[in-house]
Order: sequence, then C-alpha cells, then structure tokens
Amino acid sequence: MENKPIARTLRLLSQLMELHDQNPFKIKSLANAAFKVDKLPYPASKKSLAELEKIDGIGKSTATKIVELLETGEITELKDLLAATPEGIVEMLGIKGIGPKKIAVIWHDLGIENIGELYYACNENRLIEAKGFGLKTQEEIKKVIEFKMASNGKFLYAQVEPVANEIYQRIKDIFPDAHVRFTGGYRRCCEIINELTLLVGTIVSQVGIDALSQTEFIEDMKVDGHNITGKTANGLHVSIKVVGIKSFYNELFLQTGSEDHVQAVLARITDNIEEPDNEELIYMKAGLAWMPPELREGDAFIEKAANNTLPQLINYTDLKGALHNHSTWSDGVNSIEEMALYCRDQLKLEYLGMCDHSKSAFYAKGLSIEQVLQQHEEIDHLNKKIKDFHLFKGIESDILNDGSLDYPDEILKRFDFIVASVHTNLKMDKEKATIRLIKAIENPYTTILGHPTGRLLLSRKGYDFDYKKVIDACAANNVVIEINANPLRLDLDWRWHQYALDKRVKLSINPDAHRNEGFLDMHYGILAARKGGLNKEMCLNAFSLEEIKKVFELKKSGK
Repeated sequence: MENKPIARTLRLLSQLMELHDQNPFKIKSLANAAFKVDKLPYPASKKSLAELEKIDGIGKSTATKIVELLETGEITELKDLLAATPEGIVEMLGIKGIGPKKIAVIWHDLGIENIGELYYACNENRLIEAKGFGLKTQEEIKKVIEFKMASNGKFLYAQVEPVANEIYQRIKDIFPDAHVRFTGGYRRCCEIINELTLLVGTIVSQVGIDALSQTEFIEDMKVDGHNITGKTANGLHVSIKVVGIKSFYNELFLQTGSEDHVQAVLARITDNIEEPDNEELIYMKAGLAWMPPELREGDAFIEKAANNTLPQLINYTDLKGALHNHSTWSDGVNSIEEMALYCRDQLKLEYLGMCDHSKSAFYAKGLSIEQVLQQHEEIDHLNKKIKDFHLFKGIESDILNDGSLDYPDEILKRFDFIVASVHTNLKMDKEKATIRLIKAIENPYTTILGHPTGRLLLSRKGYDFDYKKVIDACAANNVVIEINANPLRLDLDWRWHQYALDKRVKLSINPDAHRNEGFLDMHYGILAARKGGLNKEMCLNAFSLEEIKKVFELKKSGK
C-alpha cells in the first residue's frame, strides 16, 4: 500500500473521531500523523512497527494502526466508527468548507443524513438556523454540492432551464429567421437531463453550421457534419443539429420522442412524409391525434391518441391556489401575511394553504399544540384583514413509524386540511413501509399524502413501497396525492400519475414553498403533471376557492 491511501485512512479516522466527539488530543495526533505519512520520502509499508514508531509525528499508537492496516486491510477502530455513522454522513466529510464539527451539527441537530438532504436544506434556508452556520456558509456548501452533482453528468431540469434559455437566445440572435427548437429529454420536460439538444432549421444549413462554430457560448466545441457538440461551463453536454428548412419538422419529431415512442408512431405510417410542414401531419398520417412532447415517452398514450381521448393537459394558468407551504412559524423565511399577499398580488391566486411542520419535526421548528392554536388565531385575523383572498389552516403532519399522525384527534380536527408526510425512517422494508402509509391514509383527517416516496432527485432514492396498494388506499379513503413541485422532489413520480387518475385519485401540485420565491416551483410541478397526463379537473389546487372549500368540508364531515 502506498503512502497516500495510508494517509487518507488515518485522516478519515481522525475526522470520524472528531465527528463522534472523541479525545481531541488523539484526533490532533492522528491528523498530524496523516500529514506526515503523506509527505514521507519513502514507503511507510516497508518499515517495521519499531521503525514507524520512531518517525517524527507518528508514535507508537498510530504506528500500530498503520501496521494493522497494512496486514489486514483495515483498522478496527475505523471500522467500528464507520458502522456507527450513516454512509451519507461519511460522504459529507469530502465536502469542502465544512469540517466534522459542522457535520455533527447537521447530523444531530438538523437530522440530515446525506448530501441530498443537505442540499434540500440549503434550498430551504434551514442551515442558517444552525449553530456555527450563516448565509455565506450555506451558499458555499450549496455551490460545492451543485458542482459535485454536475460532475456526474446529470442535471435537474430546473438547473438546465436558465442555461437552455440563454443558449436558445444566442442561437436566435445569430439566426433570427431560423426555426430553433429544443429536442430530446429537455423538450419532453424530463426531470433529469443528461444532454441539452437543439435543432436549427435554416435555408442553407452549411452557412448555419459555419456561423455557429465560430461562436463561444459552449466550450470544447466540435463540428461533425451537421452536428455541433460541446459543453457549458458547468459541464452540461450540448448538441446542436443544423438541417434544411424542408426536413426540419421530420427531424423535430424524430429527435423529440423517446426511441420507443418514435418507432410506435412510425409503425403506423404507410405514406411518404419525408418533408412534412408540421408535426401534426406526422401524427395525422399515423392515425393519431397530435401528442404534446411531454407525452412522448414510449407508447403509454398511443392508444388514447388513436381514440382521440388524450387528456387536455393542465397549464400553469389553471392553478387557483397553493397548498403545502411553510412560514416563519416553522422553517420558512416569509411570514404568513407576506406569503398571502405575494400569492394574491403577484401570482393572482385565490387562496393559500399554510402547512408548517408538525411537532415531531424538531429539526424544522415543528409547531407545538400551543403554537398551532396561536397560528390559527393569526390566520383568522388575516382572513378578516386581507380582502379577495383566503388562507386555509393546514399542517404538514409527520407520519410516525406506526403510521399514526403526530397530533391527537382534538387538534387534527381543527385544521381545514392536513398533508401527511414521511420525513424519518426512510429505510423501512417495502411491506412495513406500505402498511405505514396505508394507516396514515386511512386516518380520517388525512387530506393529502405529501411527497409519497420522500425521494430527492440525484441524491436519494426514496421510500420503497407498493405503489398500487397505496394509491388504491387513497382511492378508497378519498385522499389526494401530492405532486411536490420542488424540482429536487417532483414526487409523486409522473410514471404513476395515470394509475392514480385511472383510480379517480385527485392530484395536487404543491410548491412546498419555504419562501415567496418557492411558489414559482409550481412551474416544475406543472411540467411533471403534464408528463403524467393530468388535466385541471383532477388537480385539487385548480379548483376555485368555493369548490375547494366544499372539498375540505366534505372530507371533514367524513363523506
């Protein structure tokens, strides 16, 4: 074994000892020994125990650990500490800018156990509340995590969107009269983007290629025939294809849908359509209604397109309110009044549902029973004060391990609606997790099942359960399922929307906003909902104020 891996192992041991608040003298001694081993001009592995002990900065205790590592491939003390530390916490030790002491606060005080949860907490401004942290530290950590996520070559749709818009505008500036469209996963509004692809249609394609190849809006640019490839400064791969105007729409169709979708449509076509004037013609020749790009995943909606029964997909303007939001009462940044006025005056919504964290969410300043009653008094006051708008009393109630909610019935019945969510113990086996969720769904006070899987895209897989059983339980108990619009969540996954809709289960596009800007995430929730085939009639927060009041009243009455 070379010196560097020995040094890394000793350094990790010192970090874990600090994380677990062990003897500071031993921690400093190990850290110093790790530095010394790394700088040795000869291999430590060639030295005996007695020789290692004599090296300045190592000593007998550390020398014994080095010998143990060389002979067995591990250090028992390190193995024990790793067993007592969540894998995600160990991974955090590699983040620049936060040491073991800060990670201990993140772990023990905030209940965060992996990098994905840490990134989510940064977006919620939760870190600035913790001891030893501030806004600057939070932003630095967020940037490091984003860089780490990008290094995997995968990006959230929301991360790609501003870059995509800039590239699109740069191309249009060069060719104001050209046809320019996004294609591939970005045009289909996929939640994870591996590559940004665009199609450019010009009268003379070679002129377009020459002009684009001389620009500098993407790095490492390469030209191969009609294709231009490169990447952005943050590592997003970009591919631009330039074609003549006559072949533009055929290429747009071919480059947009998934491979299975394109083949399923082409298999239905017998006529020659090499130069269609629009995409609608291609679908018409296939005996299909035109399919929005979001639905072009496989053949899931082909039959509905053939029968002309495609859903009228929901649009952002269909939304009438925002449910599931957090204020300064728990871990939000804005007051209830500030959020209400923003929704009314800026977003032109009719209502706002407050859902601060419940008492079990200590890491997010969850509300005690006394605070719940005080908040309800404030909401009553604001409903009298704020005109042409309504505030609903809600709560995001934690689903406990046994499936119960974390307030007694006499408190639960005081809310207008309740979002029931899992935040802890996400590693239950599938059967227990399913039972847990179904029990929460069967609680007569549960209105909405919040972010059902608890996933965090690109960082946490989420809760494993029987989707069909859980959705069937929602259908049987008149419980709505959330589409959490936070671009890190987008949960319930769009792949299960149709099953829920077929069971007549309503969905709700909830921003889970922790600040006013968070309401804008409903844009991403809409994109996910459209991929799942949601129409406004089955979206809870597309109901008018009077309609949703009736929904909540019927639910509370048990009907």
